[in-house]
Amino acid sequence: KIVKKKYFLHKTSTVHKSSKIGKNVKIWRYSTIHENCEIGENTSIGQNVSIGPNVKIGNNCKIQNNVSIYDGVEIEDDVFCGPSCVFTNIKFPKSNISQKNKFVKTLLKKGSTIGANATVICGNTINENAFVGAGSVVTKNVKKNSVVFGNPAKHYKSVK
Repeated sequence: KIVKKKYFLHKTSTVHKSSKIGKNVKIWRYSTIHENCEIGENTSIGQNVSIGPNVKIGNNCKIQNNVSIYDGVEIEDDVFCGPSCVFTNIKFPKSNISQKNKFVKTLLKKGSTIGANATVICGNTINENAFVGAGSVVTKNVKKNSVVFGNPAKHYKSVK
């Protein structure tokens, strides 16, 4: 018996068997979904995306090309992650010390946007409908309906 997937998976991409993928998800070229992930319905995963173990992504999200989402990052519904944006999950990483038990949670709340090449340092929350400008470095929580940009990212204005 042939089982038809309820999502699109490009032939060069892989999804770990323990991950749950929602209906109408599109996973494009050279992307990897690691173990125990949950991806909601109608979400688009661009080319060369890596979604680490235990990551949860909501419905109607767009993860653009060349994004890595690590264990400790949670993404709610309707979130946009621009091309090559970056997330961290360890405050002070060292190559010679395993810190897998020290992942720090990062939360992207409903409707938030992360611009291309922006970096979100772990431990921060990007609140509802907030907008992080391209190339920015987020070092603290971003308020609801706020536009931030720069290095470090600073409040520019509020939006509705």
